[in-house]
Amino acid sequence: MKYYVVDAFAEQLFEGNPAGVCIMNDWISDDTMLNIAAENNLSETAFAVKEAEGYRLRWFTPLEEFDLCGHATLATAYVIANYYEINCDQITFQTMSGELVVVKKGDLYEMDFPSRMPEKCTLTEQMVEALGVRPVETYLGRDLMFVLEHEEDVQHASPDFSKLKQLPGLGVSITAKSQKYDFVSRSFFPKLNVNEDPVCGSAHCNFIPFWTNRLGKNKLVARQRSKRGGTLYCELVGDRVKISGSAVLYAISDLQINQ
Repeated sequence: MKYYVVDAFAEQLFEGNPAGVCIMNDWISDDTMLNIAAENNLSETAFAVKEAEGYRLRWFTPLEEFDLCGHATLATAYVIANYYEINCDQITFQTMSGELVVVKKGDLYEMDFPSRMPEKCTLTEQMVEALGVRPVETYLGRDLMFVLEHEEDVQHASPDFSKLKQLPGLGVSITAKSQKYDFVSRSFFPKLNVNEDPVCGSAHCNFIPFWTNRLGKNKLVARQRSKRGGTLYCELVGDRVKISGSAVLYAISDLQINQ
């Protein structure tokens, strides 16, 4: 079966977040998909099968199936638009998180995701010790989200991943207001064997409503401050968020799967 690796939220190779993509004629077993994701050892591998006018899309980390992944959705849309349905400008995915629509706008792929405003929660000393920096605000949704005082605090943060595993939430995200961009962030998922996710689209389902309320504007430009880095163009539309980014192909290969 064909296997693609795409750098999502990237304007050049070795930037953004690499995702594996498999577009299949029929579903293979969950165990096989999990084994492929573990073998790939990327933060996410996406599997898609054509259904009616769209695709069924599933995401797997090296450890388990995931409910929502932005960068692997963008990567899958890129592969479909460039190698399976040339010149298509809209792709509809059915997923664990409902229907997701990706619209191609020039070099950008605009994703329509659910907005997930996290709830304020109490900061503990255990959280401060795990982060290595004291946040000014703390929120909890699917992930634990910390607001830091300065952009430099986000860039230079060096959390203790073993201690992050002990905190509530699936992942841990940190964010701060930016001078060049509207806001910056970093995302960590040590519970999923992904210490730092280079660019996490799904975390922006939390960031976008938060920073829209804080900054008083519904169109935002965000930068993930991981080592690879990536830029996201964001918009809050009612109870949905739109997240756009570009993508670059890294590899096409053949997986030797017999099932």
